[in-house]
Formats: sequence, C-alpha cells, structure tokens
Amino acid sequence: MINYYLAIDIGASSGRHILGHIENNSIILEEIYRFDNLQIERNGHYCWDTDNLWNGILNGLKACKSANKIPISVAIDTWGVDFVLLDKNDNIIGDAVSYRDNRTIGMDKLVDEKINPLYLYNKTGTQKATYNTVYQLMALKQEHPEQLENAEYLLMSPDYWNFRLTGVKTNEYTIATTTNLVNAKNKNWDKEIIEKLGLPTHIFHNLSMPKTVVGKLRSELVETLGFDTTVILPATHDTGSAFLAIPAVDDNAVYISSGTWSLLGVENSYPITTKESFEQNFANEGGAFNRYRYLKNIMGLWIIQSIRRELNGITYIQGKEKRSLKEKQWTFPDLIAVAKENEDFESVINVNKDCFLAPESMIDAIKTECADTSQKVPQTVGEIMQCVYRSLAEYYKESIKSLELLTEKQFTSINIVGGGCQDSYLNEMTAKITGLPVYSGPIEGTAIGNLIVQMIVFGELKDLSDARSCIRKSFNIEEVFSK
Repeated sequence: MINYYLAIDIGASSGRHILGHIENNSIILEEIYRFDNLQIERNGHYCWDTDNLWNGILNGLKACKSANKIPISVAIDTWGVDFVLLDKNDNIIGDAVSYRDNRTIGMDKLVDEKINPLYLYNKTGTQKATYNTVYQLMALKQEHPEQLENAEYLLMSPDYWNFRLTGVKTNEYTIATTTNLVNAKNKNWDKEIIEKLGLPTHIFHNLSMPKTVVGKLRSELVETLGFDTTVILPATHDTGSAFLAIPAVDDNAVYISSGTWSLLGVENSYPITTKESFEQNFANEGGAFNRYRYLKNIMGLWIIQSIRRELNGITYIQGKEKRSLKEKQWTFPDLIAVAKENEDFESVINVNKDCFLAPESMIDAIKTECADTSQKVPQTVGEIMQCVYRSLAEYYKESIKSLELLTEKQFTSINIVGGGCQDSYLNEMTAKITGLPVYSGPIEGTAIGNLIVQMIVFGELKDLSDARSCIRKSFNIEEVFSK
C-alpha cells in the first residue's frame, strides 16, 4: 500500500497541491491541483481573496479523492508576514490585507520611536522590511484600533487555513519569526517588544514547532470530502520548507530559494544578531529541526514577472487588474533571448529598493532609478531585461560577500531551489558574476521540504539527513560553472 502525503503550497500568485510518496527509495511527486491566488481591492486596501483561497484548498483535496489517492497527512505552507485576526467567535475581524499594500508607509518611524532599531534586531534578529508584520500591526493600530481591541487570536496565513481545516488554532514557529515579534534566542513571542509597541499580548499564543500534529479534519469537511486525514505542521513559512529541500551538494554552499523573492543565505545553529549583521540587514528566520535560516530577502523574479505582465498589457494597481492586451505576447524565453542580445548593457539597479515593491509601472521604475543614479537609461526591452538580470546577479554577489564576513566562512558554490532555478540565464549570470559554480534544483523545493517533514513524522524517513540524501537521489541537480 502506498502512503500518499499532500503538500499544499500557496504562493503569492498561485497555490498548488503536490502529492508525494516514496517508491524504490525515491520521492515521487505529482501535481494534483493548481489554483490562482487572487488579490482584490477592498475598503481601500490590497487584500487576499480568502474565499478564493479556501475554495482552492478544498478543490485540491477533492481532486485527491477523485484520483483515488487519499493522503494520510496534509501540510500547508505559505508566504510570510501576513495574518488575520479572529474574534471570540472565531470570525475574521477586518480584511486579510496583503504585505504589498501601502498602509505600512511610515510605520517604521513609529516603531523606531518606541524601540531602538538595533535593540529590536538584537532581540528578534529579523531583517527590516517595510512590509513586516510589526509594521502592518502598527498601521492597523492607527487606522482600526478597535479591531485589535476585539481580537482574541492572531493567526498567520497558514495557521488560519489549518484552523479552517481542523478547528484547532495553532501558531507555527517558522512563520511567526517573520513577524519581527519573536525572540530569536528563546523561540517564543517577545512580550517585552509587544508591550512596548502597545499591542495586545493576549492575541499571541504559544508557538508550535514543525512536526506538530494539529489534528484531524472537521467532521463537516470529512462529510464533504469523503475522507479524513491528519493535518501536520511543516515549516509553514515557504522559505523554511524550501531550505529543507536543498540537498547540500557542497558543505560550503550558499542557498537561494528562488521565486517571486530570492532568499539567499545559509543554515546556522544559532542566531547572529550583531551590530554588523543589523547594518547588513540579514534575517535570522526560524527553521525546522532547531536551525536558523540566516538570509537576505531579495526582490527576485517579481521584477521580471511584473515586466512581462506590463509588456503584455496586464497591470495591477493596489490589487486591481487592468488589461489592455497587446498584439505581441511576451514569454519568459522571449525576455531571456533579448536580454542575451544586450549583454554589453551595464546599468544596474538596487533590486531591493522599495520603489520596486509594487510600482504602477515596473519599467518606468527601472528607468527612473537608472536616471536618478546617473546611469544609462534602458530604452529597449532587451536593455531593460539585461539590466534586471545583471542587477540580480550583482546583488547576489554583494550579499554573498557580506555573508562571508558575517559568518567568517568562505563559500565555494551556490545551491538554487524553487521555480526560479528553471531560469537558466539567471543561473548563468549568477555563476559568471559571482565566480562560483551554481547547482540548480530541485524545482519543487518548497513542496518537497513540506513533504519530508510529513514523511519524517510517519517514519518513512529517519531524519533531515536521511531526507536530504533521499532528495539528492530522487531529483536531477544541474550544474552551471562560472566562465
């Protein structure tokens, strides 16, 4: 009998249900369902469509039943920082506002007035980003203080979906560390920080670690779906799951989880919260199995995705889609091809500047940044794409240099996982500019990391070392060497 495990991996643009099982000592994957993650404009804010997400989760479970492949367990991972509040009757208070909403503008200054930024970093080890949960909560406190007053529970995105599935409310550790409110050393909510910010401490409940069994499905869901299963906590932050799937081809490797964001870093057994680390803005995100993901969040393929949508006549302004489809529809291979034709174009941008987070026009934002930094302004699509690819690779290079100084290690290769590892040109540029060999794969890094936690819980894999050995044997890892 085959034991199937289901990873529900929800990203900022789509969700996927990936079934996994072990056959002949290898992990076998099957995408059973996929759905769009739609953002909507509601009450003046850019919000997640929770009804659409819930329907997507249920439809994927129904697809398992239709395929007669019933998972013995299910685990959900999502992007970080976003949350919902529940009242005493377990109803959502307000809207599920997205991290790309502009409500957090200026909130970092309010937080800095209450807590010294270096002190906050020393306590939580979290990279400063304007979209962090701490700034979202401060924005909510300014706009709707009554919502915080009426709240009984704060649930991060995957916590909420686990609650909808089981009726059990949990706060998973790895996703909680993206809030900027978890103590990096004792791995629990930092009540001192929460109190200094004037946030209600009672909404922050005890944290649960990956491998925790949440429970069985609600009875009404069992009746609807026609089966029951066990919900388990993976590393519910998608980056936490992705890092688990890196097969560690080289012990001195830098890891990159590549997708909408590029998460570049290493695994440590302890947090690094020094002044130097603060100045370089590295994050200590909680990982599974007592590990820390020491990394930098880099605005990755989001820039390329936005350019493609814009060229094809699709734009998003505060969550509202506008379409004026062009005659020529650009594909990602098209964009790579024209980038290669302009390899002599040398302008670069700081890909992590806030102006690239959610601009009305990504192309205009790139041109403006080049002009403001007294560089040649790209005029053609090829020049724009070369600028982006070169800029990403240069940012990787500088981040790796900083990482070497902060960890006192020398890195000899780069391991890239996730959907972005399929971008062969970015891999080539990264190898060329960093001077390091690049190992690309597995593609389904996040889902694999999610699945191996479930497999460890049920004893099909012994531990993380056994799981990574199995991953190395199960999936193709491509090698790209610097020239």
